Amino acid sequence: MRPRRFLPAGPIKGRIRVPGDKSISHRSIMLGALAVGETRVTGLLEGEDVLATAAAMRAMGASVERMEDGEWRVSGVGVGALHQPTGPLDMGNSGTSTRLLMGLVSSHPINVSFVGDESLSKRPMGRVIDPLSEMGASFEASEGGRLPLIVRGASPAVPITYRLPVASAQVKSAILLAGLNTPGTTTVIEPVPTRDHSERMLKGFGAELDVTVEADGTRVITIKGEAELKPQVIDVPGDPSSAAFFIVAALVVPGSEVVIENVGLNPTRAGLVEVLRQMGGQIEFLNSREVGGEPVADLLVKHSALKGIEVDPAIAPAMIDEFPVLFVAASLAEGVTVTSGLDELRVKESDRLSAMAAALTLAGAEIEEREDGLVITGTGGAPLPGTATAAQVTTHLDHRIAMSMAVAGLVSQQGVDVDDTRPIATSFPNFEDLLASLAE
Repeated sequence: MRPRRFLPAGPIKGRIRVPGDKSISHRSIMLGALAVGETRVTGLLEGEDVLATAAAMRAMGASVERMEDGEWRVSGVGVGALHQPTGPLDMGNSGTSTRLLMGLVSSHPINVSFVGDESLSKRPMGRVIDPLSEMGASFEASEGGRLPLIVRGASPAVPITYRLPVASAQVKSAILLAGLNTPGTTTVIEPVPTRDHSERMLKGFGAELDVTVEADGTRVITIKGEAELKPQVIDVPGDPSSAAFFIVAALVVPGSEVVIENVGLNPTRAGLVEVLRQMGGQIEFLNSREVGGEPVADLLVKHSALKGIEVDPAIAPAMIDEFPVLFVAASLAEGVTVTSGLDELRVKESDRLSAMAAALTLAGAEIEEREDGLVITGTGGAPLPGTATAAQVTTHLDHRIAMSMAVAGLVSQQGVDVDDTRPIATSFPNFEDLLASLAE
């Protein structure tokens, strides 16, 4: 355990660049490992989750190397040519690595064992197992469809048409990745749009992928199997989920003004910015541009008087990972913020609804926990009391709980004690250093 008390330190000011987008980083390594030739990646997020993906692709035959200048080079084996790994693939804490790689290996003639840490081993994999089983893969999972589990790939796999019962970019991506080596056309029907990094990047690598949008907004995604992927040069934009902590910190700490450079603003990921603007947050886009098919901008964020709102549940898929830090912003707003439709948060690295309700209550916020969301009565800009000397926020090995409560500590009277900051390294290894640089 590595506990830390996060204390108020006055306004935060300056320019920062957050690590590369985690979703794009994972996919660039995976697809590079399936392309024939050398893929070059700059700006890769070098957190533990992405490094677990890199290690897994090495174990299945790809060459994945970091150069001295920080560029990564991936020499792939080709679709259908993944090697049988000699031992289990250790996913650490990464649900994204696990679910996407389960899809990838499901249509290859190999047997792969997946293991993970205590937190990941509690997370259900059933909603990925179900469609992949329809494609012909077989699974031996621990109780409740959890890790450790074994995937026995199908050769050949069977193309399916699958309607997502719950909005999930990871389930969608797992099926599309399985479809890469499946003869025929694999179809995913998505009633509620989720992040589309997989679709954008699969197209970029040369897969035959089409997206049609029906009148009611339903997206129908098809991919033709036995694909031949071509190597790419990828510049990974800054992760909006990582930028979220600094956006909220700049909004709620009086006197703050921060520029966050090179932030990815994919519309399927930019829900937090939209909601914070609805609450009165001053967030300005500078130097808007497109990099590798992804919209990118620098964000100028200034301290703002936020007001509570009722958050439209339809926006949840576009900001599902950002709700913990939104709850912090809501705790400091004027009036009541109501969130709903957030059942997905109960099966993340932790039950993020109950974990954040408990953490913010411990820090003095007024929180009502409901089955599918939180109702938060804000302080109207006044600092939270903070945690008592002997009280520590329980992070449940969840990096987003730890970073969200670090932000809460900046706007508290006596600071907020977090029980363990080690999980932060899974997605944002230099978070604490960047935070300190803005407070100087």
